Amino acid sequence: MRRVVAIGMGLIILGLAPGLRAEEKVIMDEVVVTATKTEEQRKDVPNSMVVKDAEDIQEAPADNLGQLLANETGIDWRTYGDYGGASQAFMIRGMQSDEALVMVNGLSLNSPSLGAADVGGILLNNIERVEVIKGSGSLLYGSGAMAGTVNVITKSPDRDRMDLSAKAGYGSQNTYQFSAENGKFIIGDLGYYLTANHLVTDGFRDNSDLVHNDASLKLVLDKGDPLNISLYSQIVDRDFGTPGIKPPEGTQDFYLPGTGERLYSSESASLKDSSESRGVHTLLEINTRPVAWLRVRAAGKYIYDRSIHESWRNADDLFGTGLMAGEATRSKVTNRILGAEGNLEIRPWQSTTVLLGTDYQDYDWDNKSTALNVDGSFKDAGDTTNAAELYNLGTFAEGQFRPNRFVKLQAGVRQEHHSTFGTEYLPRYGVIINPWETTAIKINTGKHFKAPTPNDLFWPEDAYTVGNPNLKPQTGWHTDVTGEQQIAGDKLFLTATYFNWNIKDKITWAPDPAMGFKYRPTNLNRSRAYGWEAGLTYNPNFHLSLAADYTRTYAKEEVGPITRQATYVPDFQCKFSVTYRGDAGLVASGIWRYTDDRFYYRSEAVSTPDDILKAYATIDLKLEQRLHEHWLLTADVRNLLDEAYDTYINYFADSAGNYLYGAYPGAGRSAFFAVTYEY
Repeated sequence: MRRVVAIGMGLIILGLAPGLRAEEKVIMDEVVVTATKTEEQRKDVPNSMVVKDAEDIQEAPADNLGQLLANETGIDWRTYGDYGGASQAFMIRGMQSDEALVMVNGLSLNSPSLGAADVGGILLNNIERVEVIKGSGSLLYGSGAMAGTVNVITKSPDRDRMDLSAKAGYGSQNTYQFSAENGKFIIGDLGYYLTANHLVTDGFRDNSDLVHNDASLKLVLDKGDPLNISLYSQIVDRDFGTPGIKPPEGTQDFYLPGTGERLYSSESASLKDSSESRGVHTLLEINTRPVAWLRVRAAGKYIYDRSIHESWRNADDLFGTGLMAGEATRSKVTNRILGAEGNLEIRPWQSTTVLLGTDYQDYDWDNKSTALNVDGSFKDAGDTTNAAELYNLGTFAEGQFRPNRFVKLQAGVRQEHHSTFGTEYLPRYGVIINPWETTAIKINTGKHFKAPTPNDLFWPEDAYTVGNPNLKPQTGWHTDVTGEQQIAGDKLFLTATYFNWNIKDKITWAPDPAMGFKYRPTNLNRSRAYGWEAGLTYNPNFHLSLAADYTRTYAKEEVGPITRQATYVPDFQCKFSVTYRGDAGLVASGIWRYTDDRFYYRSEAVSTPDDILKAYATIDLKLEQRLHEHWLLTADVRNLLDEAYDTYINYFADSAGNYLYGAYPGAGRSAFFAVTYEY
């Protein structure tokens, strides 16, 4: 019935706008920069890709980057339970979140400690464009760009106008948000763009509150091709509760004897665990074209990330820690990265481009663990600390050659040297065939890798975990073949892709008998997958846009002698979206997403799943009405049909020290209403 309702709503909207004028937007000729670090038309890039421009972002029923790209082909968006500060991540083509690289203006947002990027904290009001380049990106971007590369390009000032807007909104779970942005050229070629956000929510479960603040500034000196300098900096500050899983059926609330403080409930495995994160990301970029055949780019970056997590015990002496029920461990991890890179784009002939580049990063990692008393004060036992310093140096060369309008060839190699595991060589090859102007057949293959994180290498030994400085990087190959066809101008765009990838020496945290069965990362597993993606975009007229896509993934993981279906990877996903634009300033958009069953294994020694997360479908809607040119009224509804679903499996220790398995629940229906003033 829920699916029938979703399809019926789409058909109703389909009937609203027959025979109206078409919108001119030529997809095949759109320019992208992430795939090659140069400006290239889509049809000249060998990768399968997703591109979202400012209009797409404005119209989408989404609040952050994760929700925006959840609607796209081949992307599985996951969140640890949808509570306020829950980590959100992408899985592309069945690979894990730490195997995709997420950047803002080319600056990596992947956590240096964890390897993955939390995309839930990237709000949309500062974003001009998003480019998702699927397939191996290790040649250009190094570690982590195995499944794909996501590049968020932020807004810049416009010479022809001043941008100024302010937004205020309120919604379910006592959620409210204030945001503002302003951009303009101040004097001559000097301009700025400034944004700020304040978001607060109670969340839909006990201990799922969030306070989020961020601000960003982009300064530009734009003299065109002779010289373009930009300085981008963002500050993010987040404090949130971490409720953990929903305990299994029948779990009773537990109150700490003596204080009467409630430690967990039937809804949340922890009522006291909390986290905070602070980050400063800065990028200085200089671009110049001294002569017509040469473009030079140089960049420097600074990243500071600090995360603090407090984990409170429900039982005495768990894992031999010596901590009693009601006491806690406070873990503080600090990362500092200094980096620099430079590229030369050389075009000796119109048919040939050579890209030469190098990048260097220096990491400082610090981990400190402190025991806390019941009242939150520090114990006298002292801190457990560990620190490390790492660096990596990458050098690459890539050539592109188009002998005629029908064929383009591309090849390159990267040498990556890492202070811990040594040197890797990473080739990549691509072929593009354009039999007609509106057709592209793309073949792309490349070697990829992911370096172990400082957490993997140097996590300090405690009662139940220890790092492993002898880890090797994950490596493998990623190949895809894509066909893209545009029909009737911009009205119909079709894309289909076959993909195949493998990973060896996959890093897995598992009990190690040699270390007293403490959890330790090892190069234990292998994984592989193949599958198909297909997408359709239809714009019959200016007022209506439709999109549908389907992804089929056959993913396996090899754990010692066992081969089994990959953890959490659904066999298939499908999505359908519709956008209607009225003459009176109304924009209505909706997205229906379906995710198939996902498997979870409680042991590395089993081939049959212990838990199956059931298939589910959700519908999100957005209505936006413009009034008197400067005002926008917006209403968003998430999970319209209040579908119940789970996202991950985990366990927690109850007051008796028993380990009980449960799931992170997805959020039910919620609504948010906002008013925006645009100058």
